[in-house]
Amino acid sequence: MAATHKKHLLSASALQLGTSVDKLVEEFEAGWQPETTDYLRKLVEFCSLKALNQMCLKIGEKISDGSLSRFTYSMMLAWVMPDSADEVSYDECVAKEKEERKIPPKETEERDEIPLFYSDLMPLLVDHEPSVGEDAFVWLGSLFPLVADVVNGRFTFETLTAPTGNRLHFPAYDKFLKEIDEYWVCIKHLQKQATPKGVELADDEFILHVEGIASTQRVVRHIGATSWPGRLTLTNYALYFDAMGVLSYEDAFKIDLSKYIEHHLKSGATGPWGAPLFDKAIIYESPELSESVILEFPEMTSSTRRDHWLALSKEVMLLHQFLNKFKIESPIQAWEMHSRTMLGIIRLHAAREMLRISPPDPTKFLIFALFDELPKGDYVLEELAKGLKNANSWRACSASSILRSLNVSQQSIALTEVKEEPAGESESVSGQADNFSTLESAINQAREEEKETFIAKATTEGLKQEGIGDNILVLKEQLRPLMNVVPLFQDIVQWKQPATTLLVIITTLVITYKEWFHQAVAAFLLWVVAKMVKARRENVRDKLNKIVVLRGSDQTTIESIVSAQQGFITVQDIVKTMTIAAMKIQSILVSRTNKHGNTVMLVMVGSAMLIAVVPLKFIAMATTVYYFVTTSKLGKYIANDRGNRRLKEWWESIPVVPVQIEDKASNIGT
Repeated sequence: MAATHKKHLLSASALQLGTSVDKLVEEFEAGWQPETTDYLRKLVEFCSLKALNQMCLKIGEKISDGSLSRFTYSMMLAWVMPDSADEVSYDECVAKEKEERKIPPKETEERDEIPLFYSDLMPLLVDHEPSVGEDAFVWLGSLFPLVADVVNGRFTFETLTAPTGNRLHFPAYDKFLKEIDEYWVCIKHLQKQATPKGVELADDEFILHVEGIASTQRVVRHIGATSWPGRLTLTNYALYFDAMGVLSYEDAFKIDLSKYIEHHLKSGATGPWGAPLFDKAIIYESPELSESVILEFPEMTSSTRRDHWLALSKEVMLLHQFLNKFKIESPIQAWEMHSRTMLGIIRLHAAREMLRISPPDPTKFLIFALFDELPKGDYVLEELAKGLKNANSWRACSASSILRSLNVSQQSIALTEVKEEPAGESESVSGQADNFSTLESAINQAREEEKETFIAKATTEGLKQEGIGDNILVLKEQLRPLMNVVPLFQDIVQWKQPATTLLVIITTLVITYKEWFHQAVAAFLLWVVAKMVKARRENVRDKLNKIVVLRGSDQTTIESIVSAQQGFITVQDIVKTMTIAAMKIQSILVSRTNKHGNTVMLVMVGSAMLIAVVPLKFIAMATTVYYFVTTSKLGKYIANDRGNRRLKEWWESIPVVPVQIEDKASNIGT
């Protein structure tokens, strides 16, 4: 089988290049170094790259007639199984897959959401033919970015092959490429349509997606309590919204996504008259705008349209942030990243057409939106920028070259002398693999971090869906250990344990006098570490599988109502007390009465002189001793309530500014 795939690929490559297999092998061996291992795979890579570079010159025709999908799929098969040893491992893998299929799958709710194309019938139709795995798909993406981008290729593969056991079969792959070709036709059609009214697009600005026209679902912009339906257009630089007028569209409102400013896109809820009823909107915030821009994508059930537009818009915005942050100033390098971003958007649309019943996660097909969310994703983007700057030439199958062959290219770049690698003198794939090694390492680290983060987030999903009452119960349960410390602290302060109280006093005084605050904090942190180590040794994590919180109450219904009413009254009294206190403090600060103002000023001047003369540590020591003495039996014996009484009387004698509450409308009228 392996020999068949290799022989078929070499024959197809020779036919494409107009030469013979023997001449291809001779050309490869002329540059072959005997000390290099893996001869057969390197031969497959060499022939594949030469033929693929030739096919990319007429990529549109090759996709339409199906020759490109068949050839590139043969590339992956030959790369996976270049010799007989790989054939044996492949047969073992297939046998294992067949054995696993004999086990009846568990029925879940998600099963109903799997599209018909990826139903259980699909693996049965293709299981007699070989399939490819993730590594081969990513390798092809490194040579041919129309299929996948090397940066997010593994995430794309996982999404496409999730219903088929992470194996890519030819019918699915062929369908994917044909959907890409169909969306190319749509992209070209969009460029010929009317641009947003009153807008002249730049030479390197291309329309990527449009909604709100007659053949699509509507888009609504909310401004305060008013709503304006219209047409929304996304380009690789901006969003344009044309509000619908009486006979035609009004001039487009531009949301410039290319500016390097602190602007943000986020999801939000909106509805009629600005009421946050439906979570189907995008909110754009920018320091250049006085108010947020709210765009709603109405649909009956889910928020799929909104999520799709949000992902696409963020991808464009993050693309320009990437170019500015890493100072990608070369027009050729910048356009290459534009091209890779546009190809990612096209792949996303193709996947959505394939998986209509269960639309895929948009970020899995996009570069910047994906790694903006992933942990350690910034490391991946940093390595991507380094690789982009180190590239001295572009292959015939680079992203920008593919767009140029499909008549979607930047005119200024197309006229510039771009140094492309000749098809016969391109660097070896092994050299490319060396260049991608650091990037691949960063990607793998981000994937591992994502898996850990996903597991951690899954543990909190149930709690997020609970109501505020249940969350309060859980919070009280978590704070129970701290609440148990309160009685101990009260016992120490009230001298119920004299020995412990004296120890606390002496320790506090010594730390304050010696100024060992740093050492005290360090000792506390080490104590926490010791507690964690003890919990690990006692396997507390295994014993604490779940937290049981009791929702019921011993009170009757009437008692619960009375208790709730008392709690409400208590909160109301606290709010009133705080309001009055704030107003009294304001009266003191503005000296509404000179008597109270003078008293406060004298106290503050005296305190300032005391703090300026006496070291702060002695003041803290005196305060500590005074507090513990007042709570002791001796302090209670010699205590005099007259001072507290005078202070209360003085506080209650402070007048406040009268408050008059009026309706806003009546206030404006006057």
